[in-house]
Amino acid sequence: MIKMIDIAPYINDPNSVISHKCLVKVNAVYKSLKSAERKATDYMLTHPIEFANNTVVDLAALVGCSQATIVRVAHKLGFSGYVELKKALLRTKDDSDVLYEAISSEDSEMDVVRKVFQTSIQAISDTLNIIDISHYEQAVQALQKAGKVLFVGTGDASTVAMTGYYKFGRVGINAIFSQDYDIQLISASQLKKGDVVVAISHSGRTKTVIDVVRAAKGEGATIISITNFPMSTLAKLSNISLITAAYVKNVIGEIMTKRIPALCIIESLYVSLTRKMNMDVAVAMEKSNTILTTNKI
Repeated sequence: MIKMIDIAPYINDPNSVISHKCLVKVNAVYKSLKSAERKATDYMLTHPIEFANNTVVDLAALVGCSQATIVRVAHKLGFSGYVELKKALLRTKDDSDVLYEAISSEDSEMDVVRKVFQTSIQAISDTLNIIDISHYEQAVQALQKAGKVLFVGTGDASTVAMTGYYKFGRVGINAIFSQDYDIQLISASQLKKGDVVVAISHSGRTKTVIDVVRAAKGEGATIISITNFPMSTLAKLSNISLITAAYVKNVIGEIMTKRIPALCIIESLYVSLTRKMNMDVAVAMEKSNTILTTNKI
């Protein structure tokens, strides 16, 4: 078995010649790469200048892999081919990305606040830089036509799912959400072709979310996933994947920084839909806004 490289030192190295955008993409797919693909990626990480300044024929000889392997790596990183990957690989003088900083037990309270805010800002920026607008447009179209929209998430991802449920329900869309796994499965079993599931899982490996997605997919529903890992089980099961880029290593493990880009995607989908509102949706929004005034002093 080939030993996996830890991507963290590369992402957090201020002297790295590799572009931050490219490193974020590598981090998202690295663990899912096959051995030959990982070998080529490792060479790219350890010899980026040589990688960017050779032909695919010469590079394959240097790495000890096939030309097809290098092209596959480029595709898995979201590039059209080796030439596009080479262009994006090296940092330029215009790159101004802020490095992620892990929170340690020695940090002051101000350090903690600064790092939490900064990693959240960087996660949003990274996600914006890699989002596939064609996939996003497909998601908007699917949601616009949906009879029902089931939002699914577990743990703190359920907060993102619940936000989607609140927002979409507010404009009269038949949105469904529950934190109960059994109810999620029942709801999925009652979907039909044209209905949509919006599934949120940072890892793309959450079993309960995947179970619900499989149930809904079996009924013909369209699956939209919001995940950090494009080669994950959830992404592979989905009709449309919207990829976040939240790189967070932290002494306390789960933190909401990972969820903020997903919330931004939900908000963007909501705004895109409201821009395409017909009169019925406009009336539903007005009624929602009016009734909610009763909850204000």
